[in-house]
Amino acid sequence: MKRSEIKTEYTWNTEDILSGISEFNDRFLNLEKQVDFSMFKGKLSSPDVILECYTKLYDVYSELEVLAVYAMMKRDENGADPVANELNCKIDDLSVKFSAETSFIDPELSTLGKDFLENLLKDGRFNDYELDIKRLIDFLPHLLSAETENVLSLGGKVYGGYHDAFSMLDNVDLDFPTIKVDGKKVRVTHATYSSLLQNPDEKVRKNAFKSYYKAYLKVLNTITALYRGNVDKNVFLSRVRKFNSSLDRALFGEEVDKSVYNNLIKQTHKALPTLHRYISARKQIMNKTIHMYDLYVPLTENADLKLDYNEAFDLVLKGLEPLGNDYINLLLKAKNERWIDVYETEGKRSGAYSVCVHNLKHPFVLLNHTKTTHSVFTIAHELGHAIHSHFSKTYQPRTKSDYKIFVAEVASTVNEVLLIKYLIANANDNKTKKYFLSYYLDTVRTTLFRQTMFAEFEEKAHALSEQGSPLTKETLNAIYLKLNKKYYGKSVVSDKEIAYEWARIPHFYSAFYVYKYATGIIIAIAIAEKILSGEKDAVKNYFKFLSSGASDKPTELLKLTGVDLTSNEAFELAFNSFENALIEFEKLN
Repeated sequence: MKRSEIKTEYTWNTEDILSGISEFNDRFLNLEKQVDFSMFKGKLSSPDVILECYTKLYDVYSELEVLAVYAMMKRDENGADPVANELNCKIDDLSVKFSAETSFIDPELSTLGKDFLENLLKDGRFNDYELDIKRLIDFLPHLLSAETENVLSLGGKVYGGYHDAFSMLDNVDLDFPTIKVDGKKVRVTHATYSSLLQNPDEKVRKNAFKSYYKAYLKVLNTITALYRGNVDKNVFLSRVRKFNSSLDRALFGEEVDKSVYNNLIKQTHKALPTLHRYISARKQIMNKTIHMYDLYVPLTENADLKLDYNEAFDLVLKGLEPLGNDYINLLLKAKNERWIDVYETEGKRSGAYSVCVHNLKHPFVLLNHTKTTHSVFTIAHELGHAIHSHFSKTYQPRTKSDYKIFVAEVASTVNEVLLIKYLIANANDNKTKKYFLSYYLDTVRTTLFRQTMFAEFEEKAHALSEQGSPLTKETLNAIYLKLNKKYYGKSVVSDKEIAYEWARIPHFYSAFYVYKYATGIIIAIAIAEKILSGEKDAVKNYFKFLSSGASDKPTELLKLTGVDLTSNEAFELAFNSFENALIEFEKLN
C-alpha cells in the first residue's frame, strides 16, 4: 500500500518536529556553524569557561538530536527516498565531526584533578551537569590523552563496520531458499521464518528450519570472521581504556555493577528446571519428539487475536487500567495527536520502535500493525517506551532526561505483562486461557531464559578472545550448542543446525546488550506483580521511576519501585510468576 493511501489519522505528524525539508536544511546550515569548539581548547581551567562550554555542548547536541530524529523518521517512512537518505548522510557526517570537535573536553577537564571537579559539584550553577562531572570523575582511570581521545572518536564509523557488514549480508545478500507450503512455493526469509515455525504441519516447520540455517551455513566462514573482528574490536577498546574485560567496560558504560550480571546468570540457572518442565509439558501436549523447530508452534488453534488497530488499542487501554486514569489519558493523547505511524506502506521500515529526545514536543512511535496477537502487544510495548520518555523529559532537565539503555525495556515490558495478565484473567474459556498462558510462558522463555543464554555465549566468546584463544566457527558452535542443551534440557532435541544459531543474531554486534532484555522482563514482572497485588504506593513509586530519567545510576533508580537486582526478591517474583503460570497451564491439559 502506498503512503498516500493511508488516512492521515494513522500517520505520525512530523510537522510537530519541523515544518519540512526546507526548515531542516536551514537549521542544519546554522548548526554546522555551531559545531566549532576550538574557542574552548586549552582554556577549560575556570568554572565560568567550563560552564559556558557545557552550555554550548548541550545546545548543539540537543539541536543535532532533533535533526537526526527528523531525518531518521523521514527515511523510515520510505527507505527508497533519496532526499531522506541524503538527510541521514549529512547527519552522520556532522555527528562524527561533533564527536571529534568535542573529544578534547573530558581529557582537558581531567587534568584539573579530582578535587577541582568535586568542587564544581558544590557550585550550584553546575547542578544540571552534575551527572557529567560525576561520570568524568568515575571515568578518570580510563581516560586517555586529548590526542588519543580524538583518534578514538574518529574511529566511530570504523567500529560499526562489522555490524554494518553483517547487516548487509544478513538483510540483502543471504541466499534464502524456497520450500513448499500447501503446494505453493514460499521463500524462507526473516519475514516468513517466524510464521513458518508456527505452521501446524511439522514437515513445513522442519523444512523451514533446515532451509533457513542452510543459508547461514553457506556463509558461516564469513560470519565467523565478522563476529571475531567485532569481538577483537571490543577487546581492543577495553584494553585501551584499561578495563579488566569487555564485559566490565560495557557494564561501566551502563553504570551497572557486575554483581547484577552475575546474579542474573546464577538465578536463571537455578530456575532452569522450571523451564525444562515447560518444555516437557509442550512435548506431552504435542505428543511427539520435540525439536528446536517445534518450540514456536501454538499449542491451541484459532485463538490468535485478530483485531484491527482501533480494537487492539482499546484492548491495550483495558489491560493498562491498573496504572490509573492519568496514564490512560496519555495513551489516548498519543493516539489522537498522531504520535503513532500505524500501518505498513511501500518502503517503510519494518518492525516497531519509539523515539524521543528532550527538545521534541512529544515521543513518536512506529508500528506496522497487522491483525495478530503480536501486534496488540507491540502497541502496548512501544507506548510503554513512549510514556517513559514523556515522563522523563517532562520532569528532568535535558542533561538528565535520557535514561540508560539498562532500564529502557522496563516500562515497555511492564505494559506487556499487565496486558497478558489481564487477558489471562478475563479469558472466556479454557482454550483461550490456555493460549494466553502459553503466550506468557513463551514470552518469558524467549525474553528471559533465551536472552540470558545469549549473554552467557557473549561472555564466553569474549573471554576466549581475551585469553588469546582463536574464535573459530568450530569453537563458537561448540560453546553455543552446549549452552542450548543446558538451557532447554533433555525434552528437546538440539538439532545440529542450532549450533550455529549464534551466527544469525544481530544484537551480538552490540556486545552485552541482550542481557538487558532479561533483566528488563525480570524487573517488569516484579513491578507488575507489586501493582496487581495492590501493594501500597506501587503505582506511585513506579511513576517516580518513570519520571527519574538518568538522575541517578539505573540500579539506584529501580529501587524507587522496590526492585533491587543485587538481591533475590525480584528474581523470585519473576520466576515464581513463570512457575505459577505453568501450574495453571498444566491444569488445563
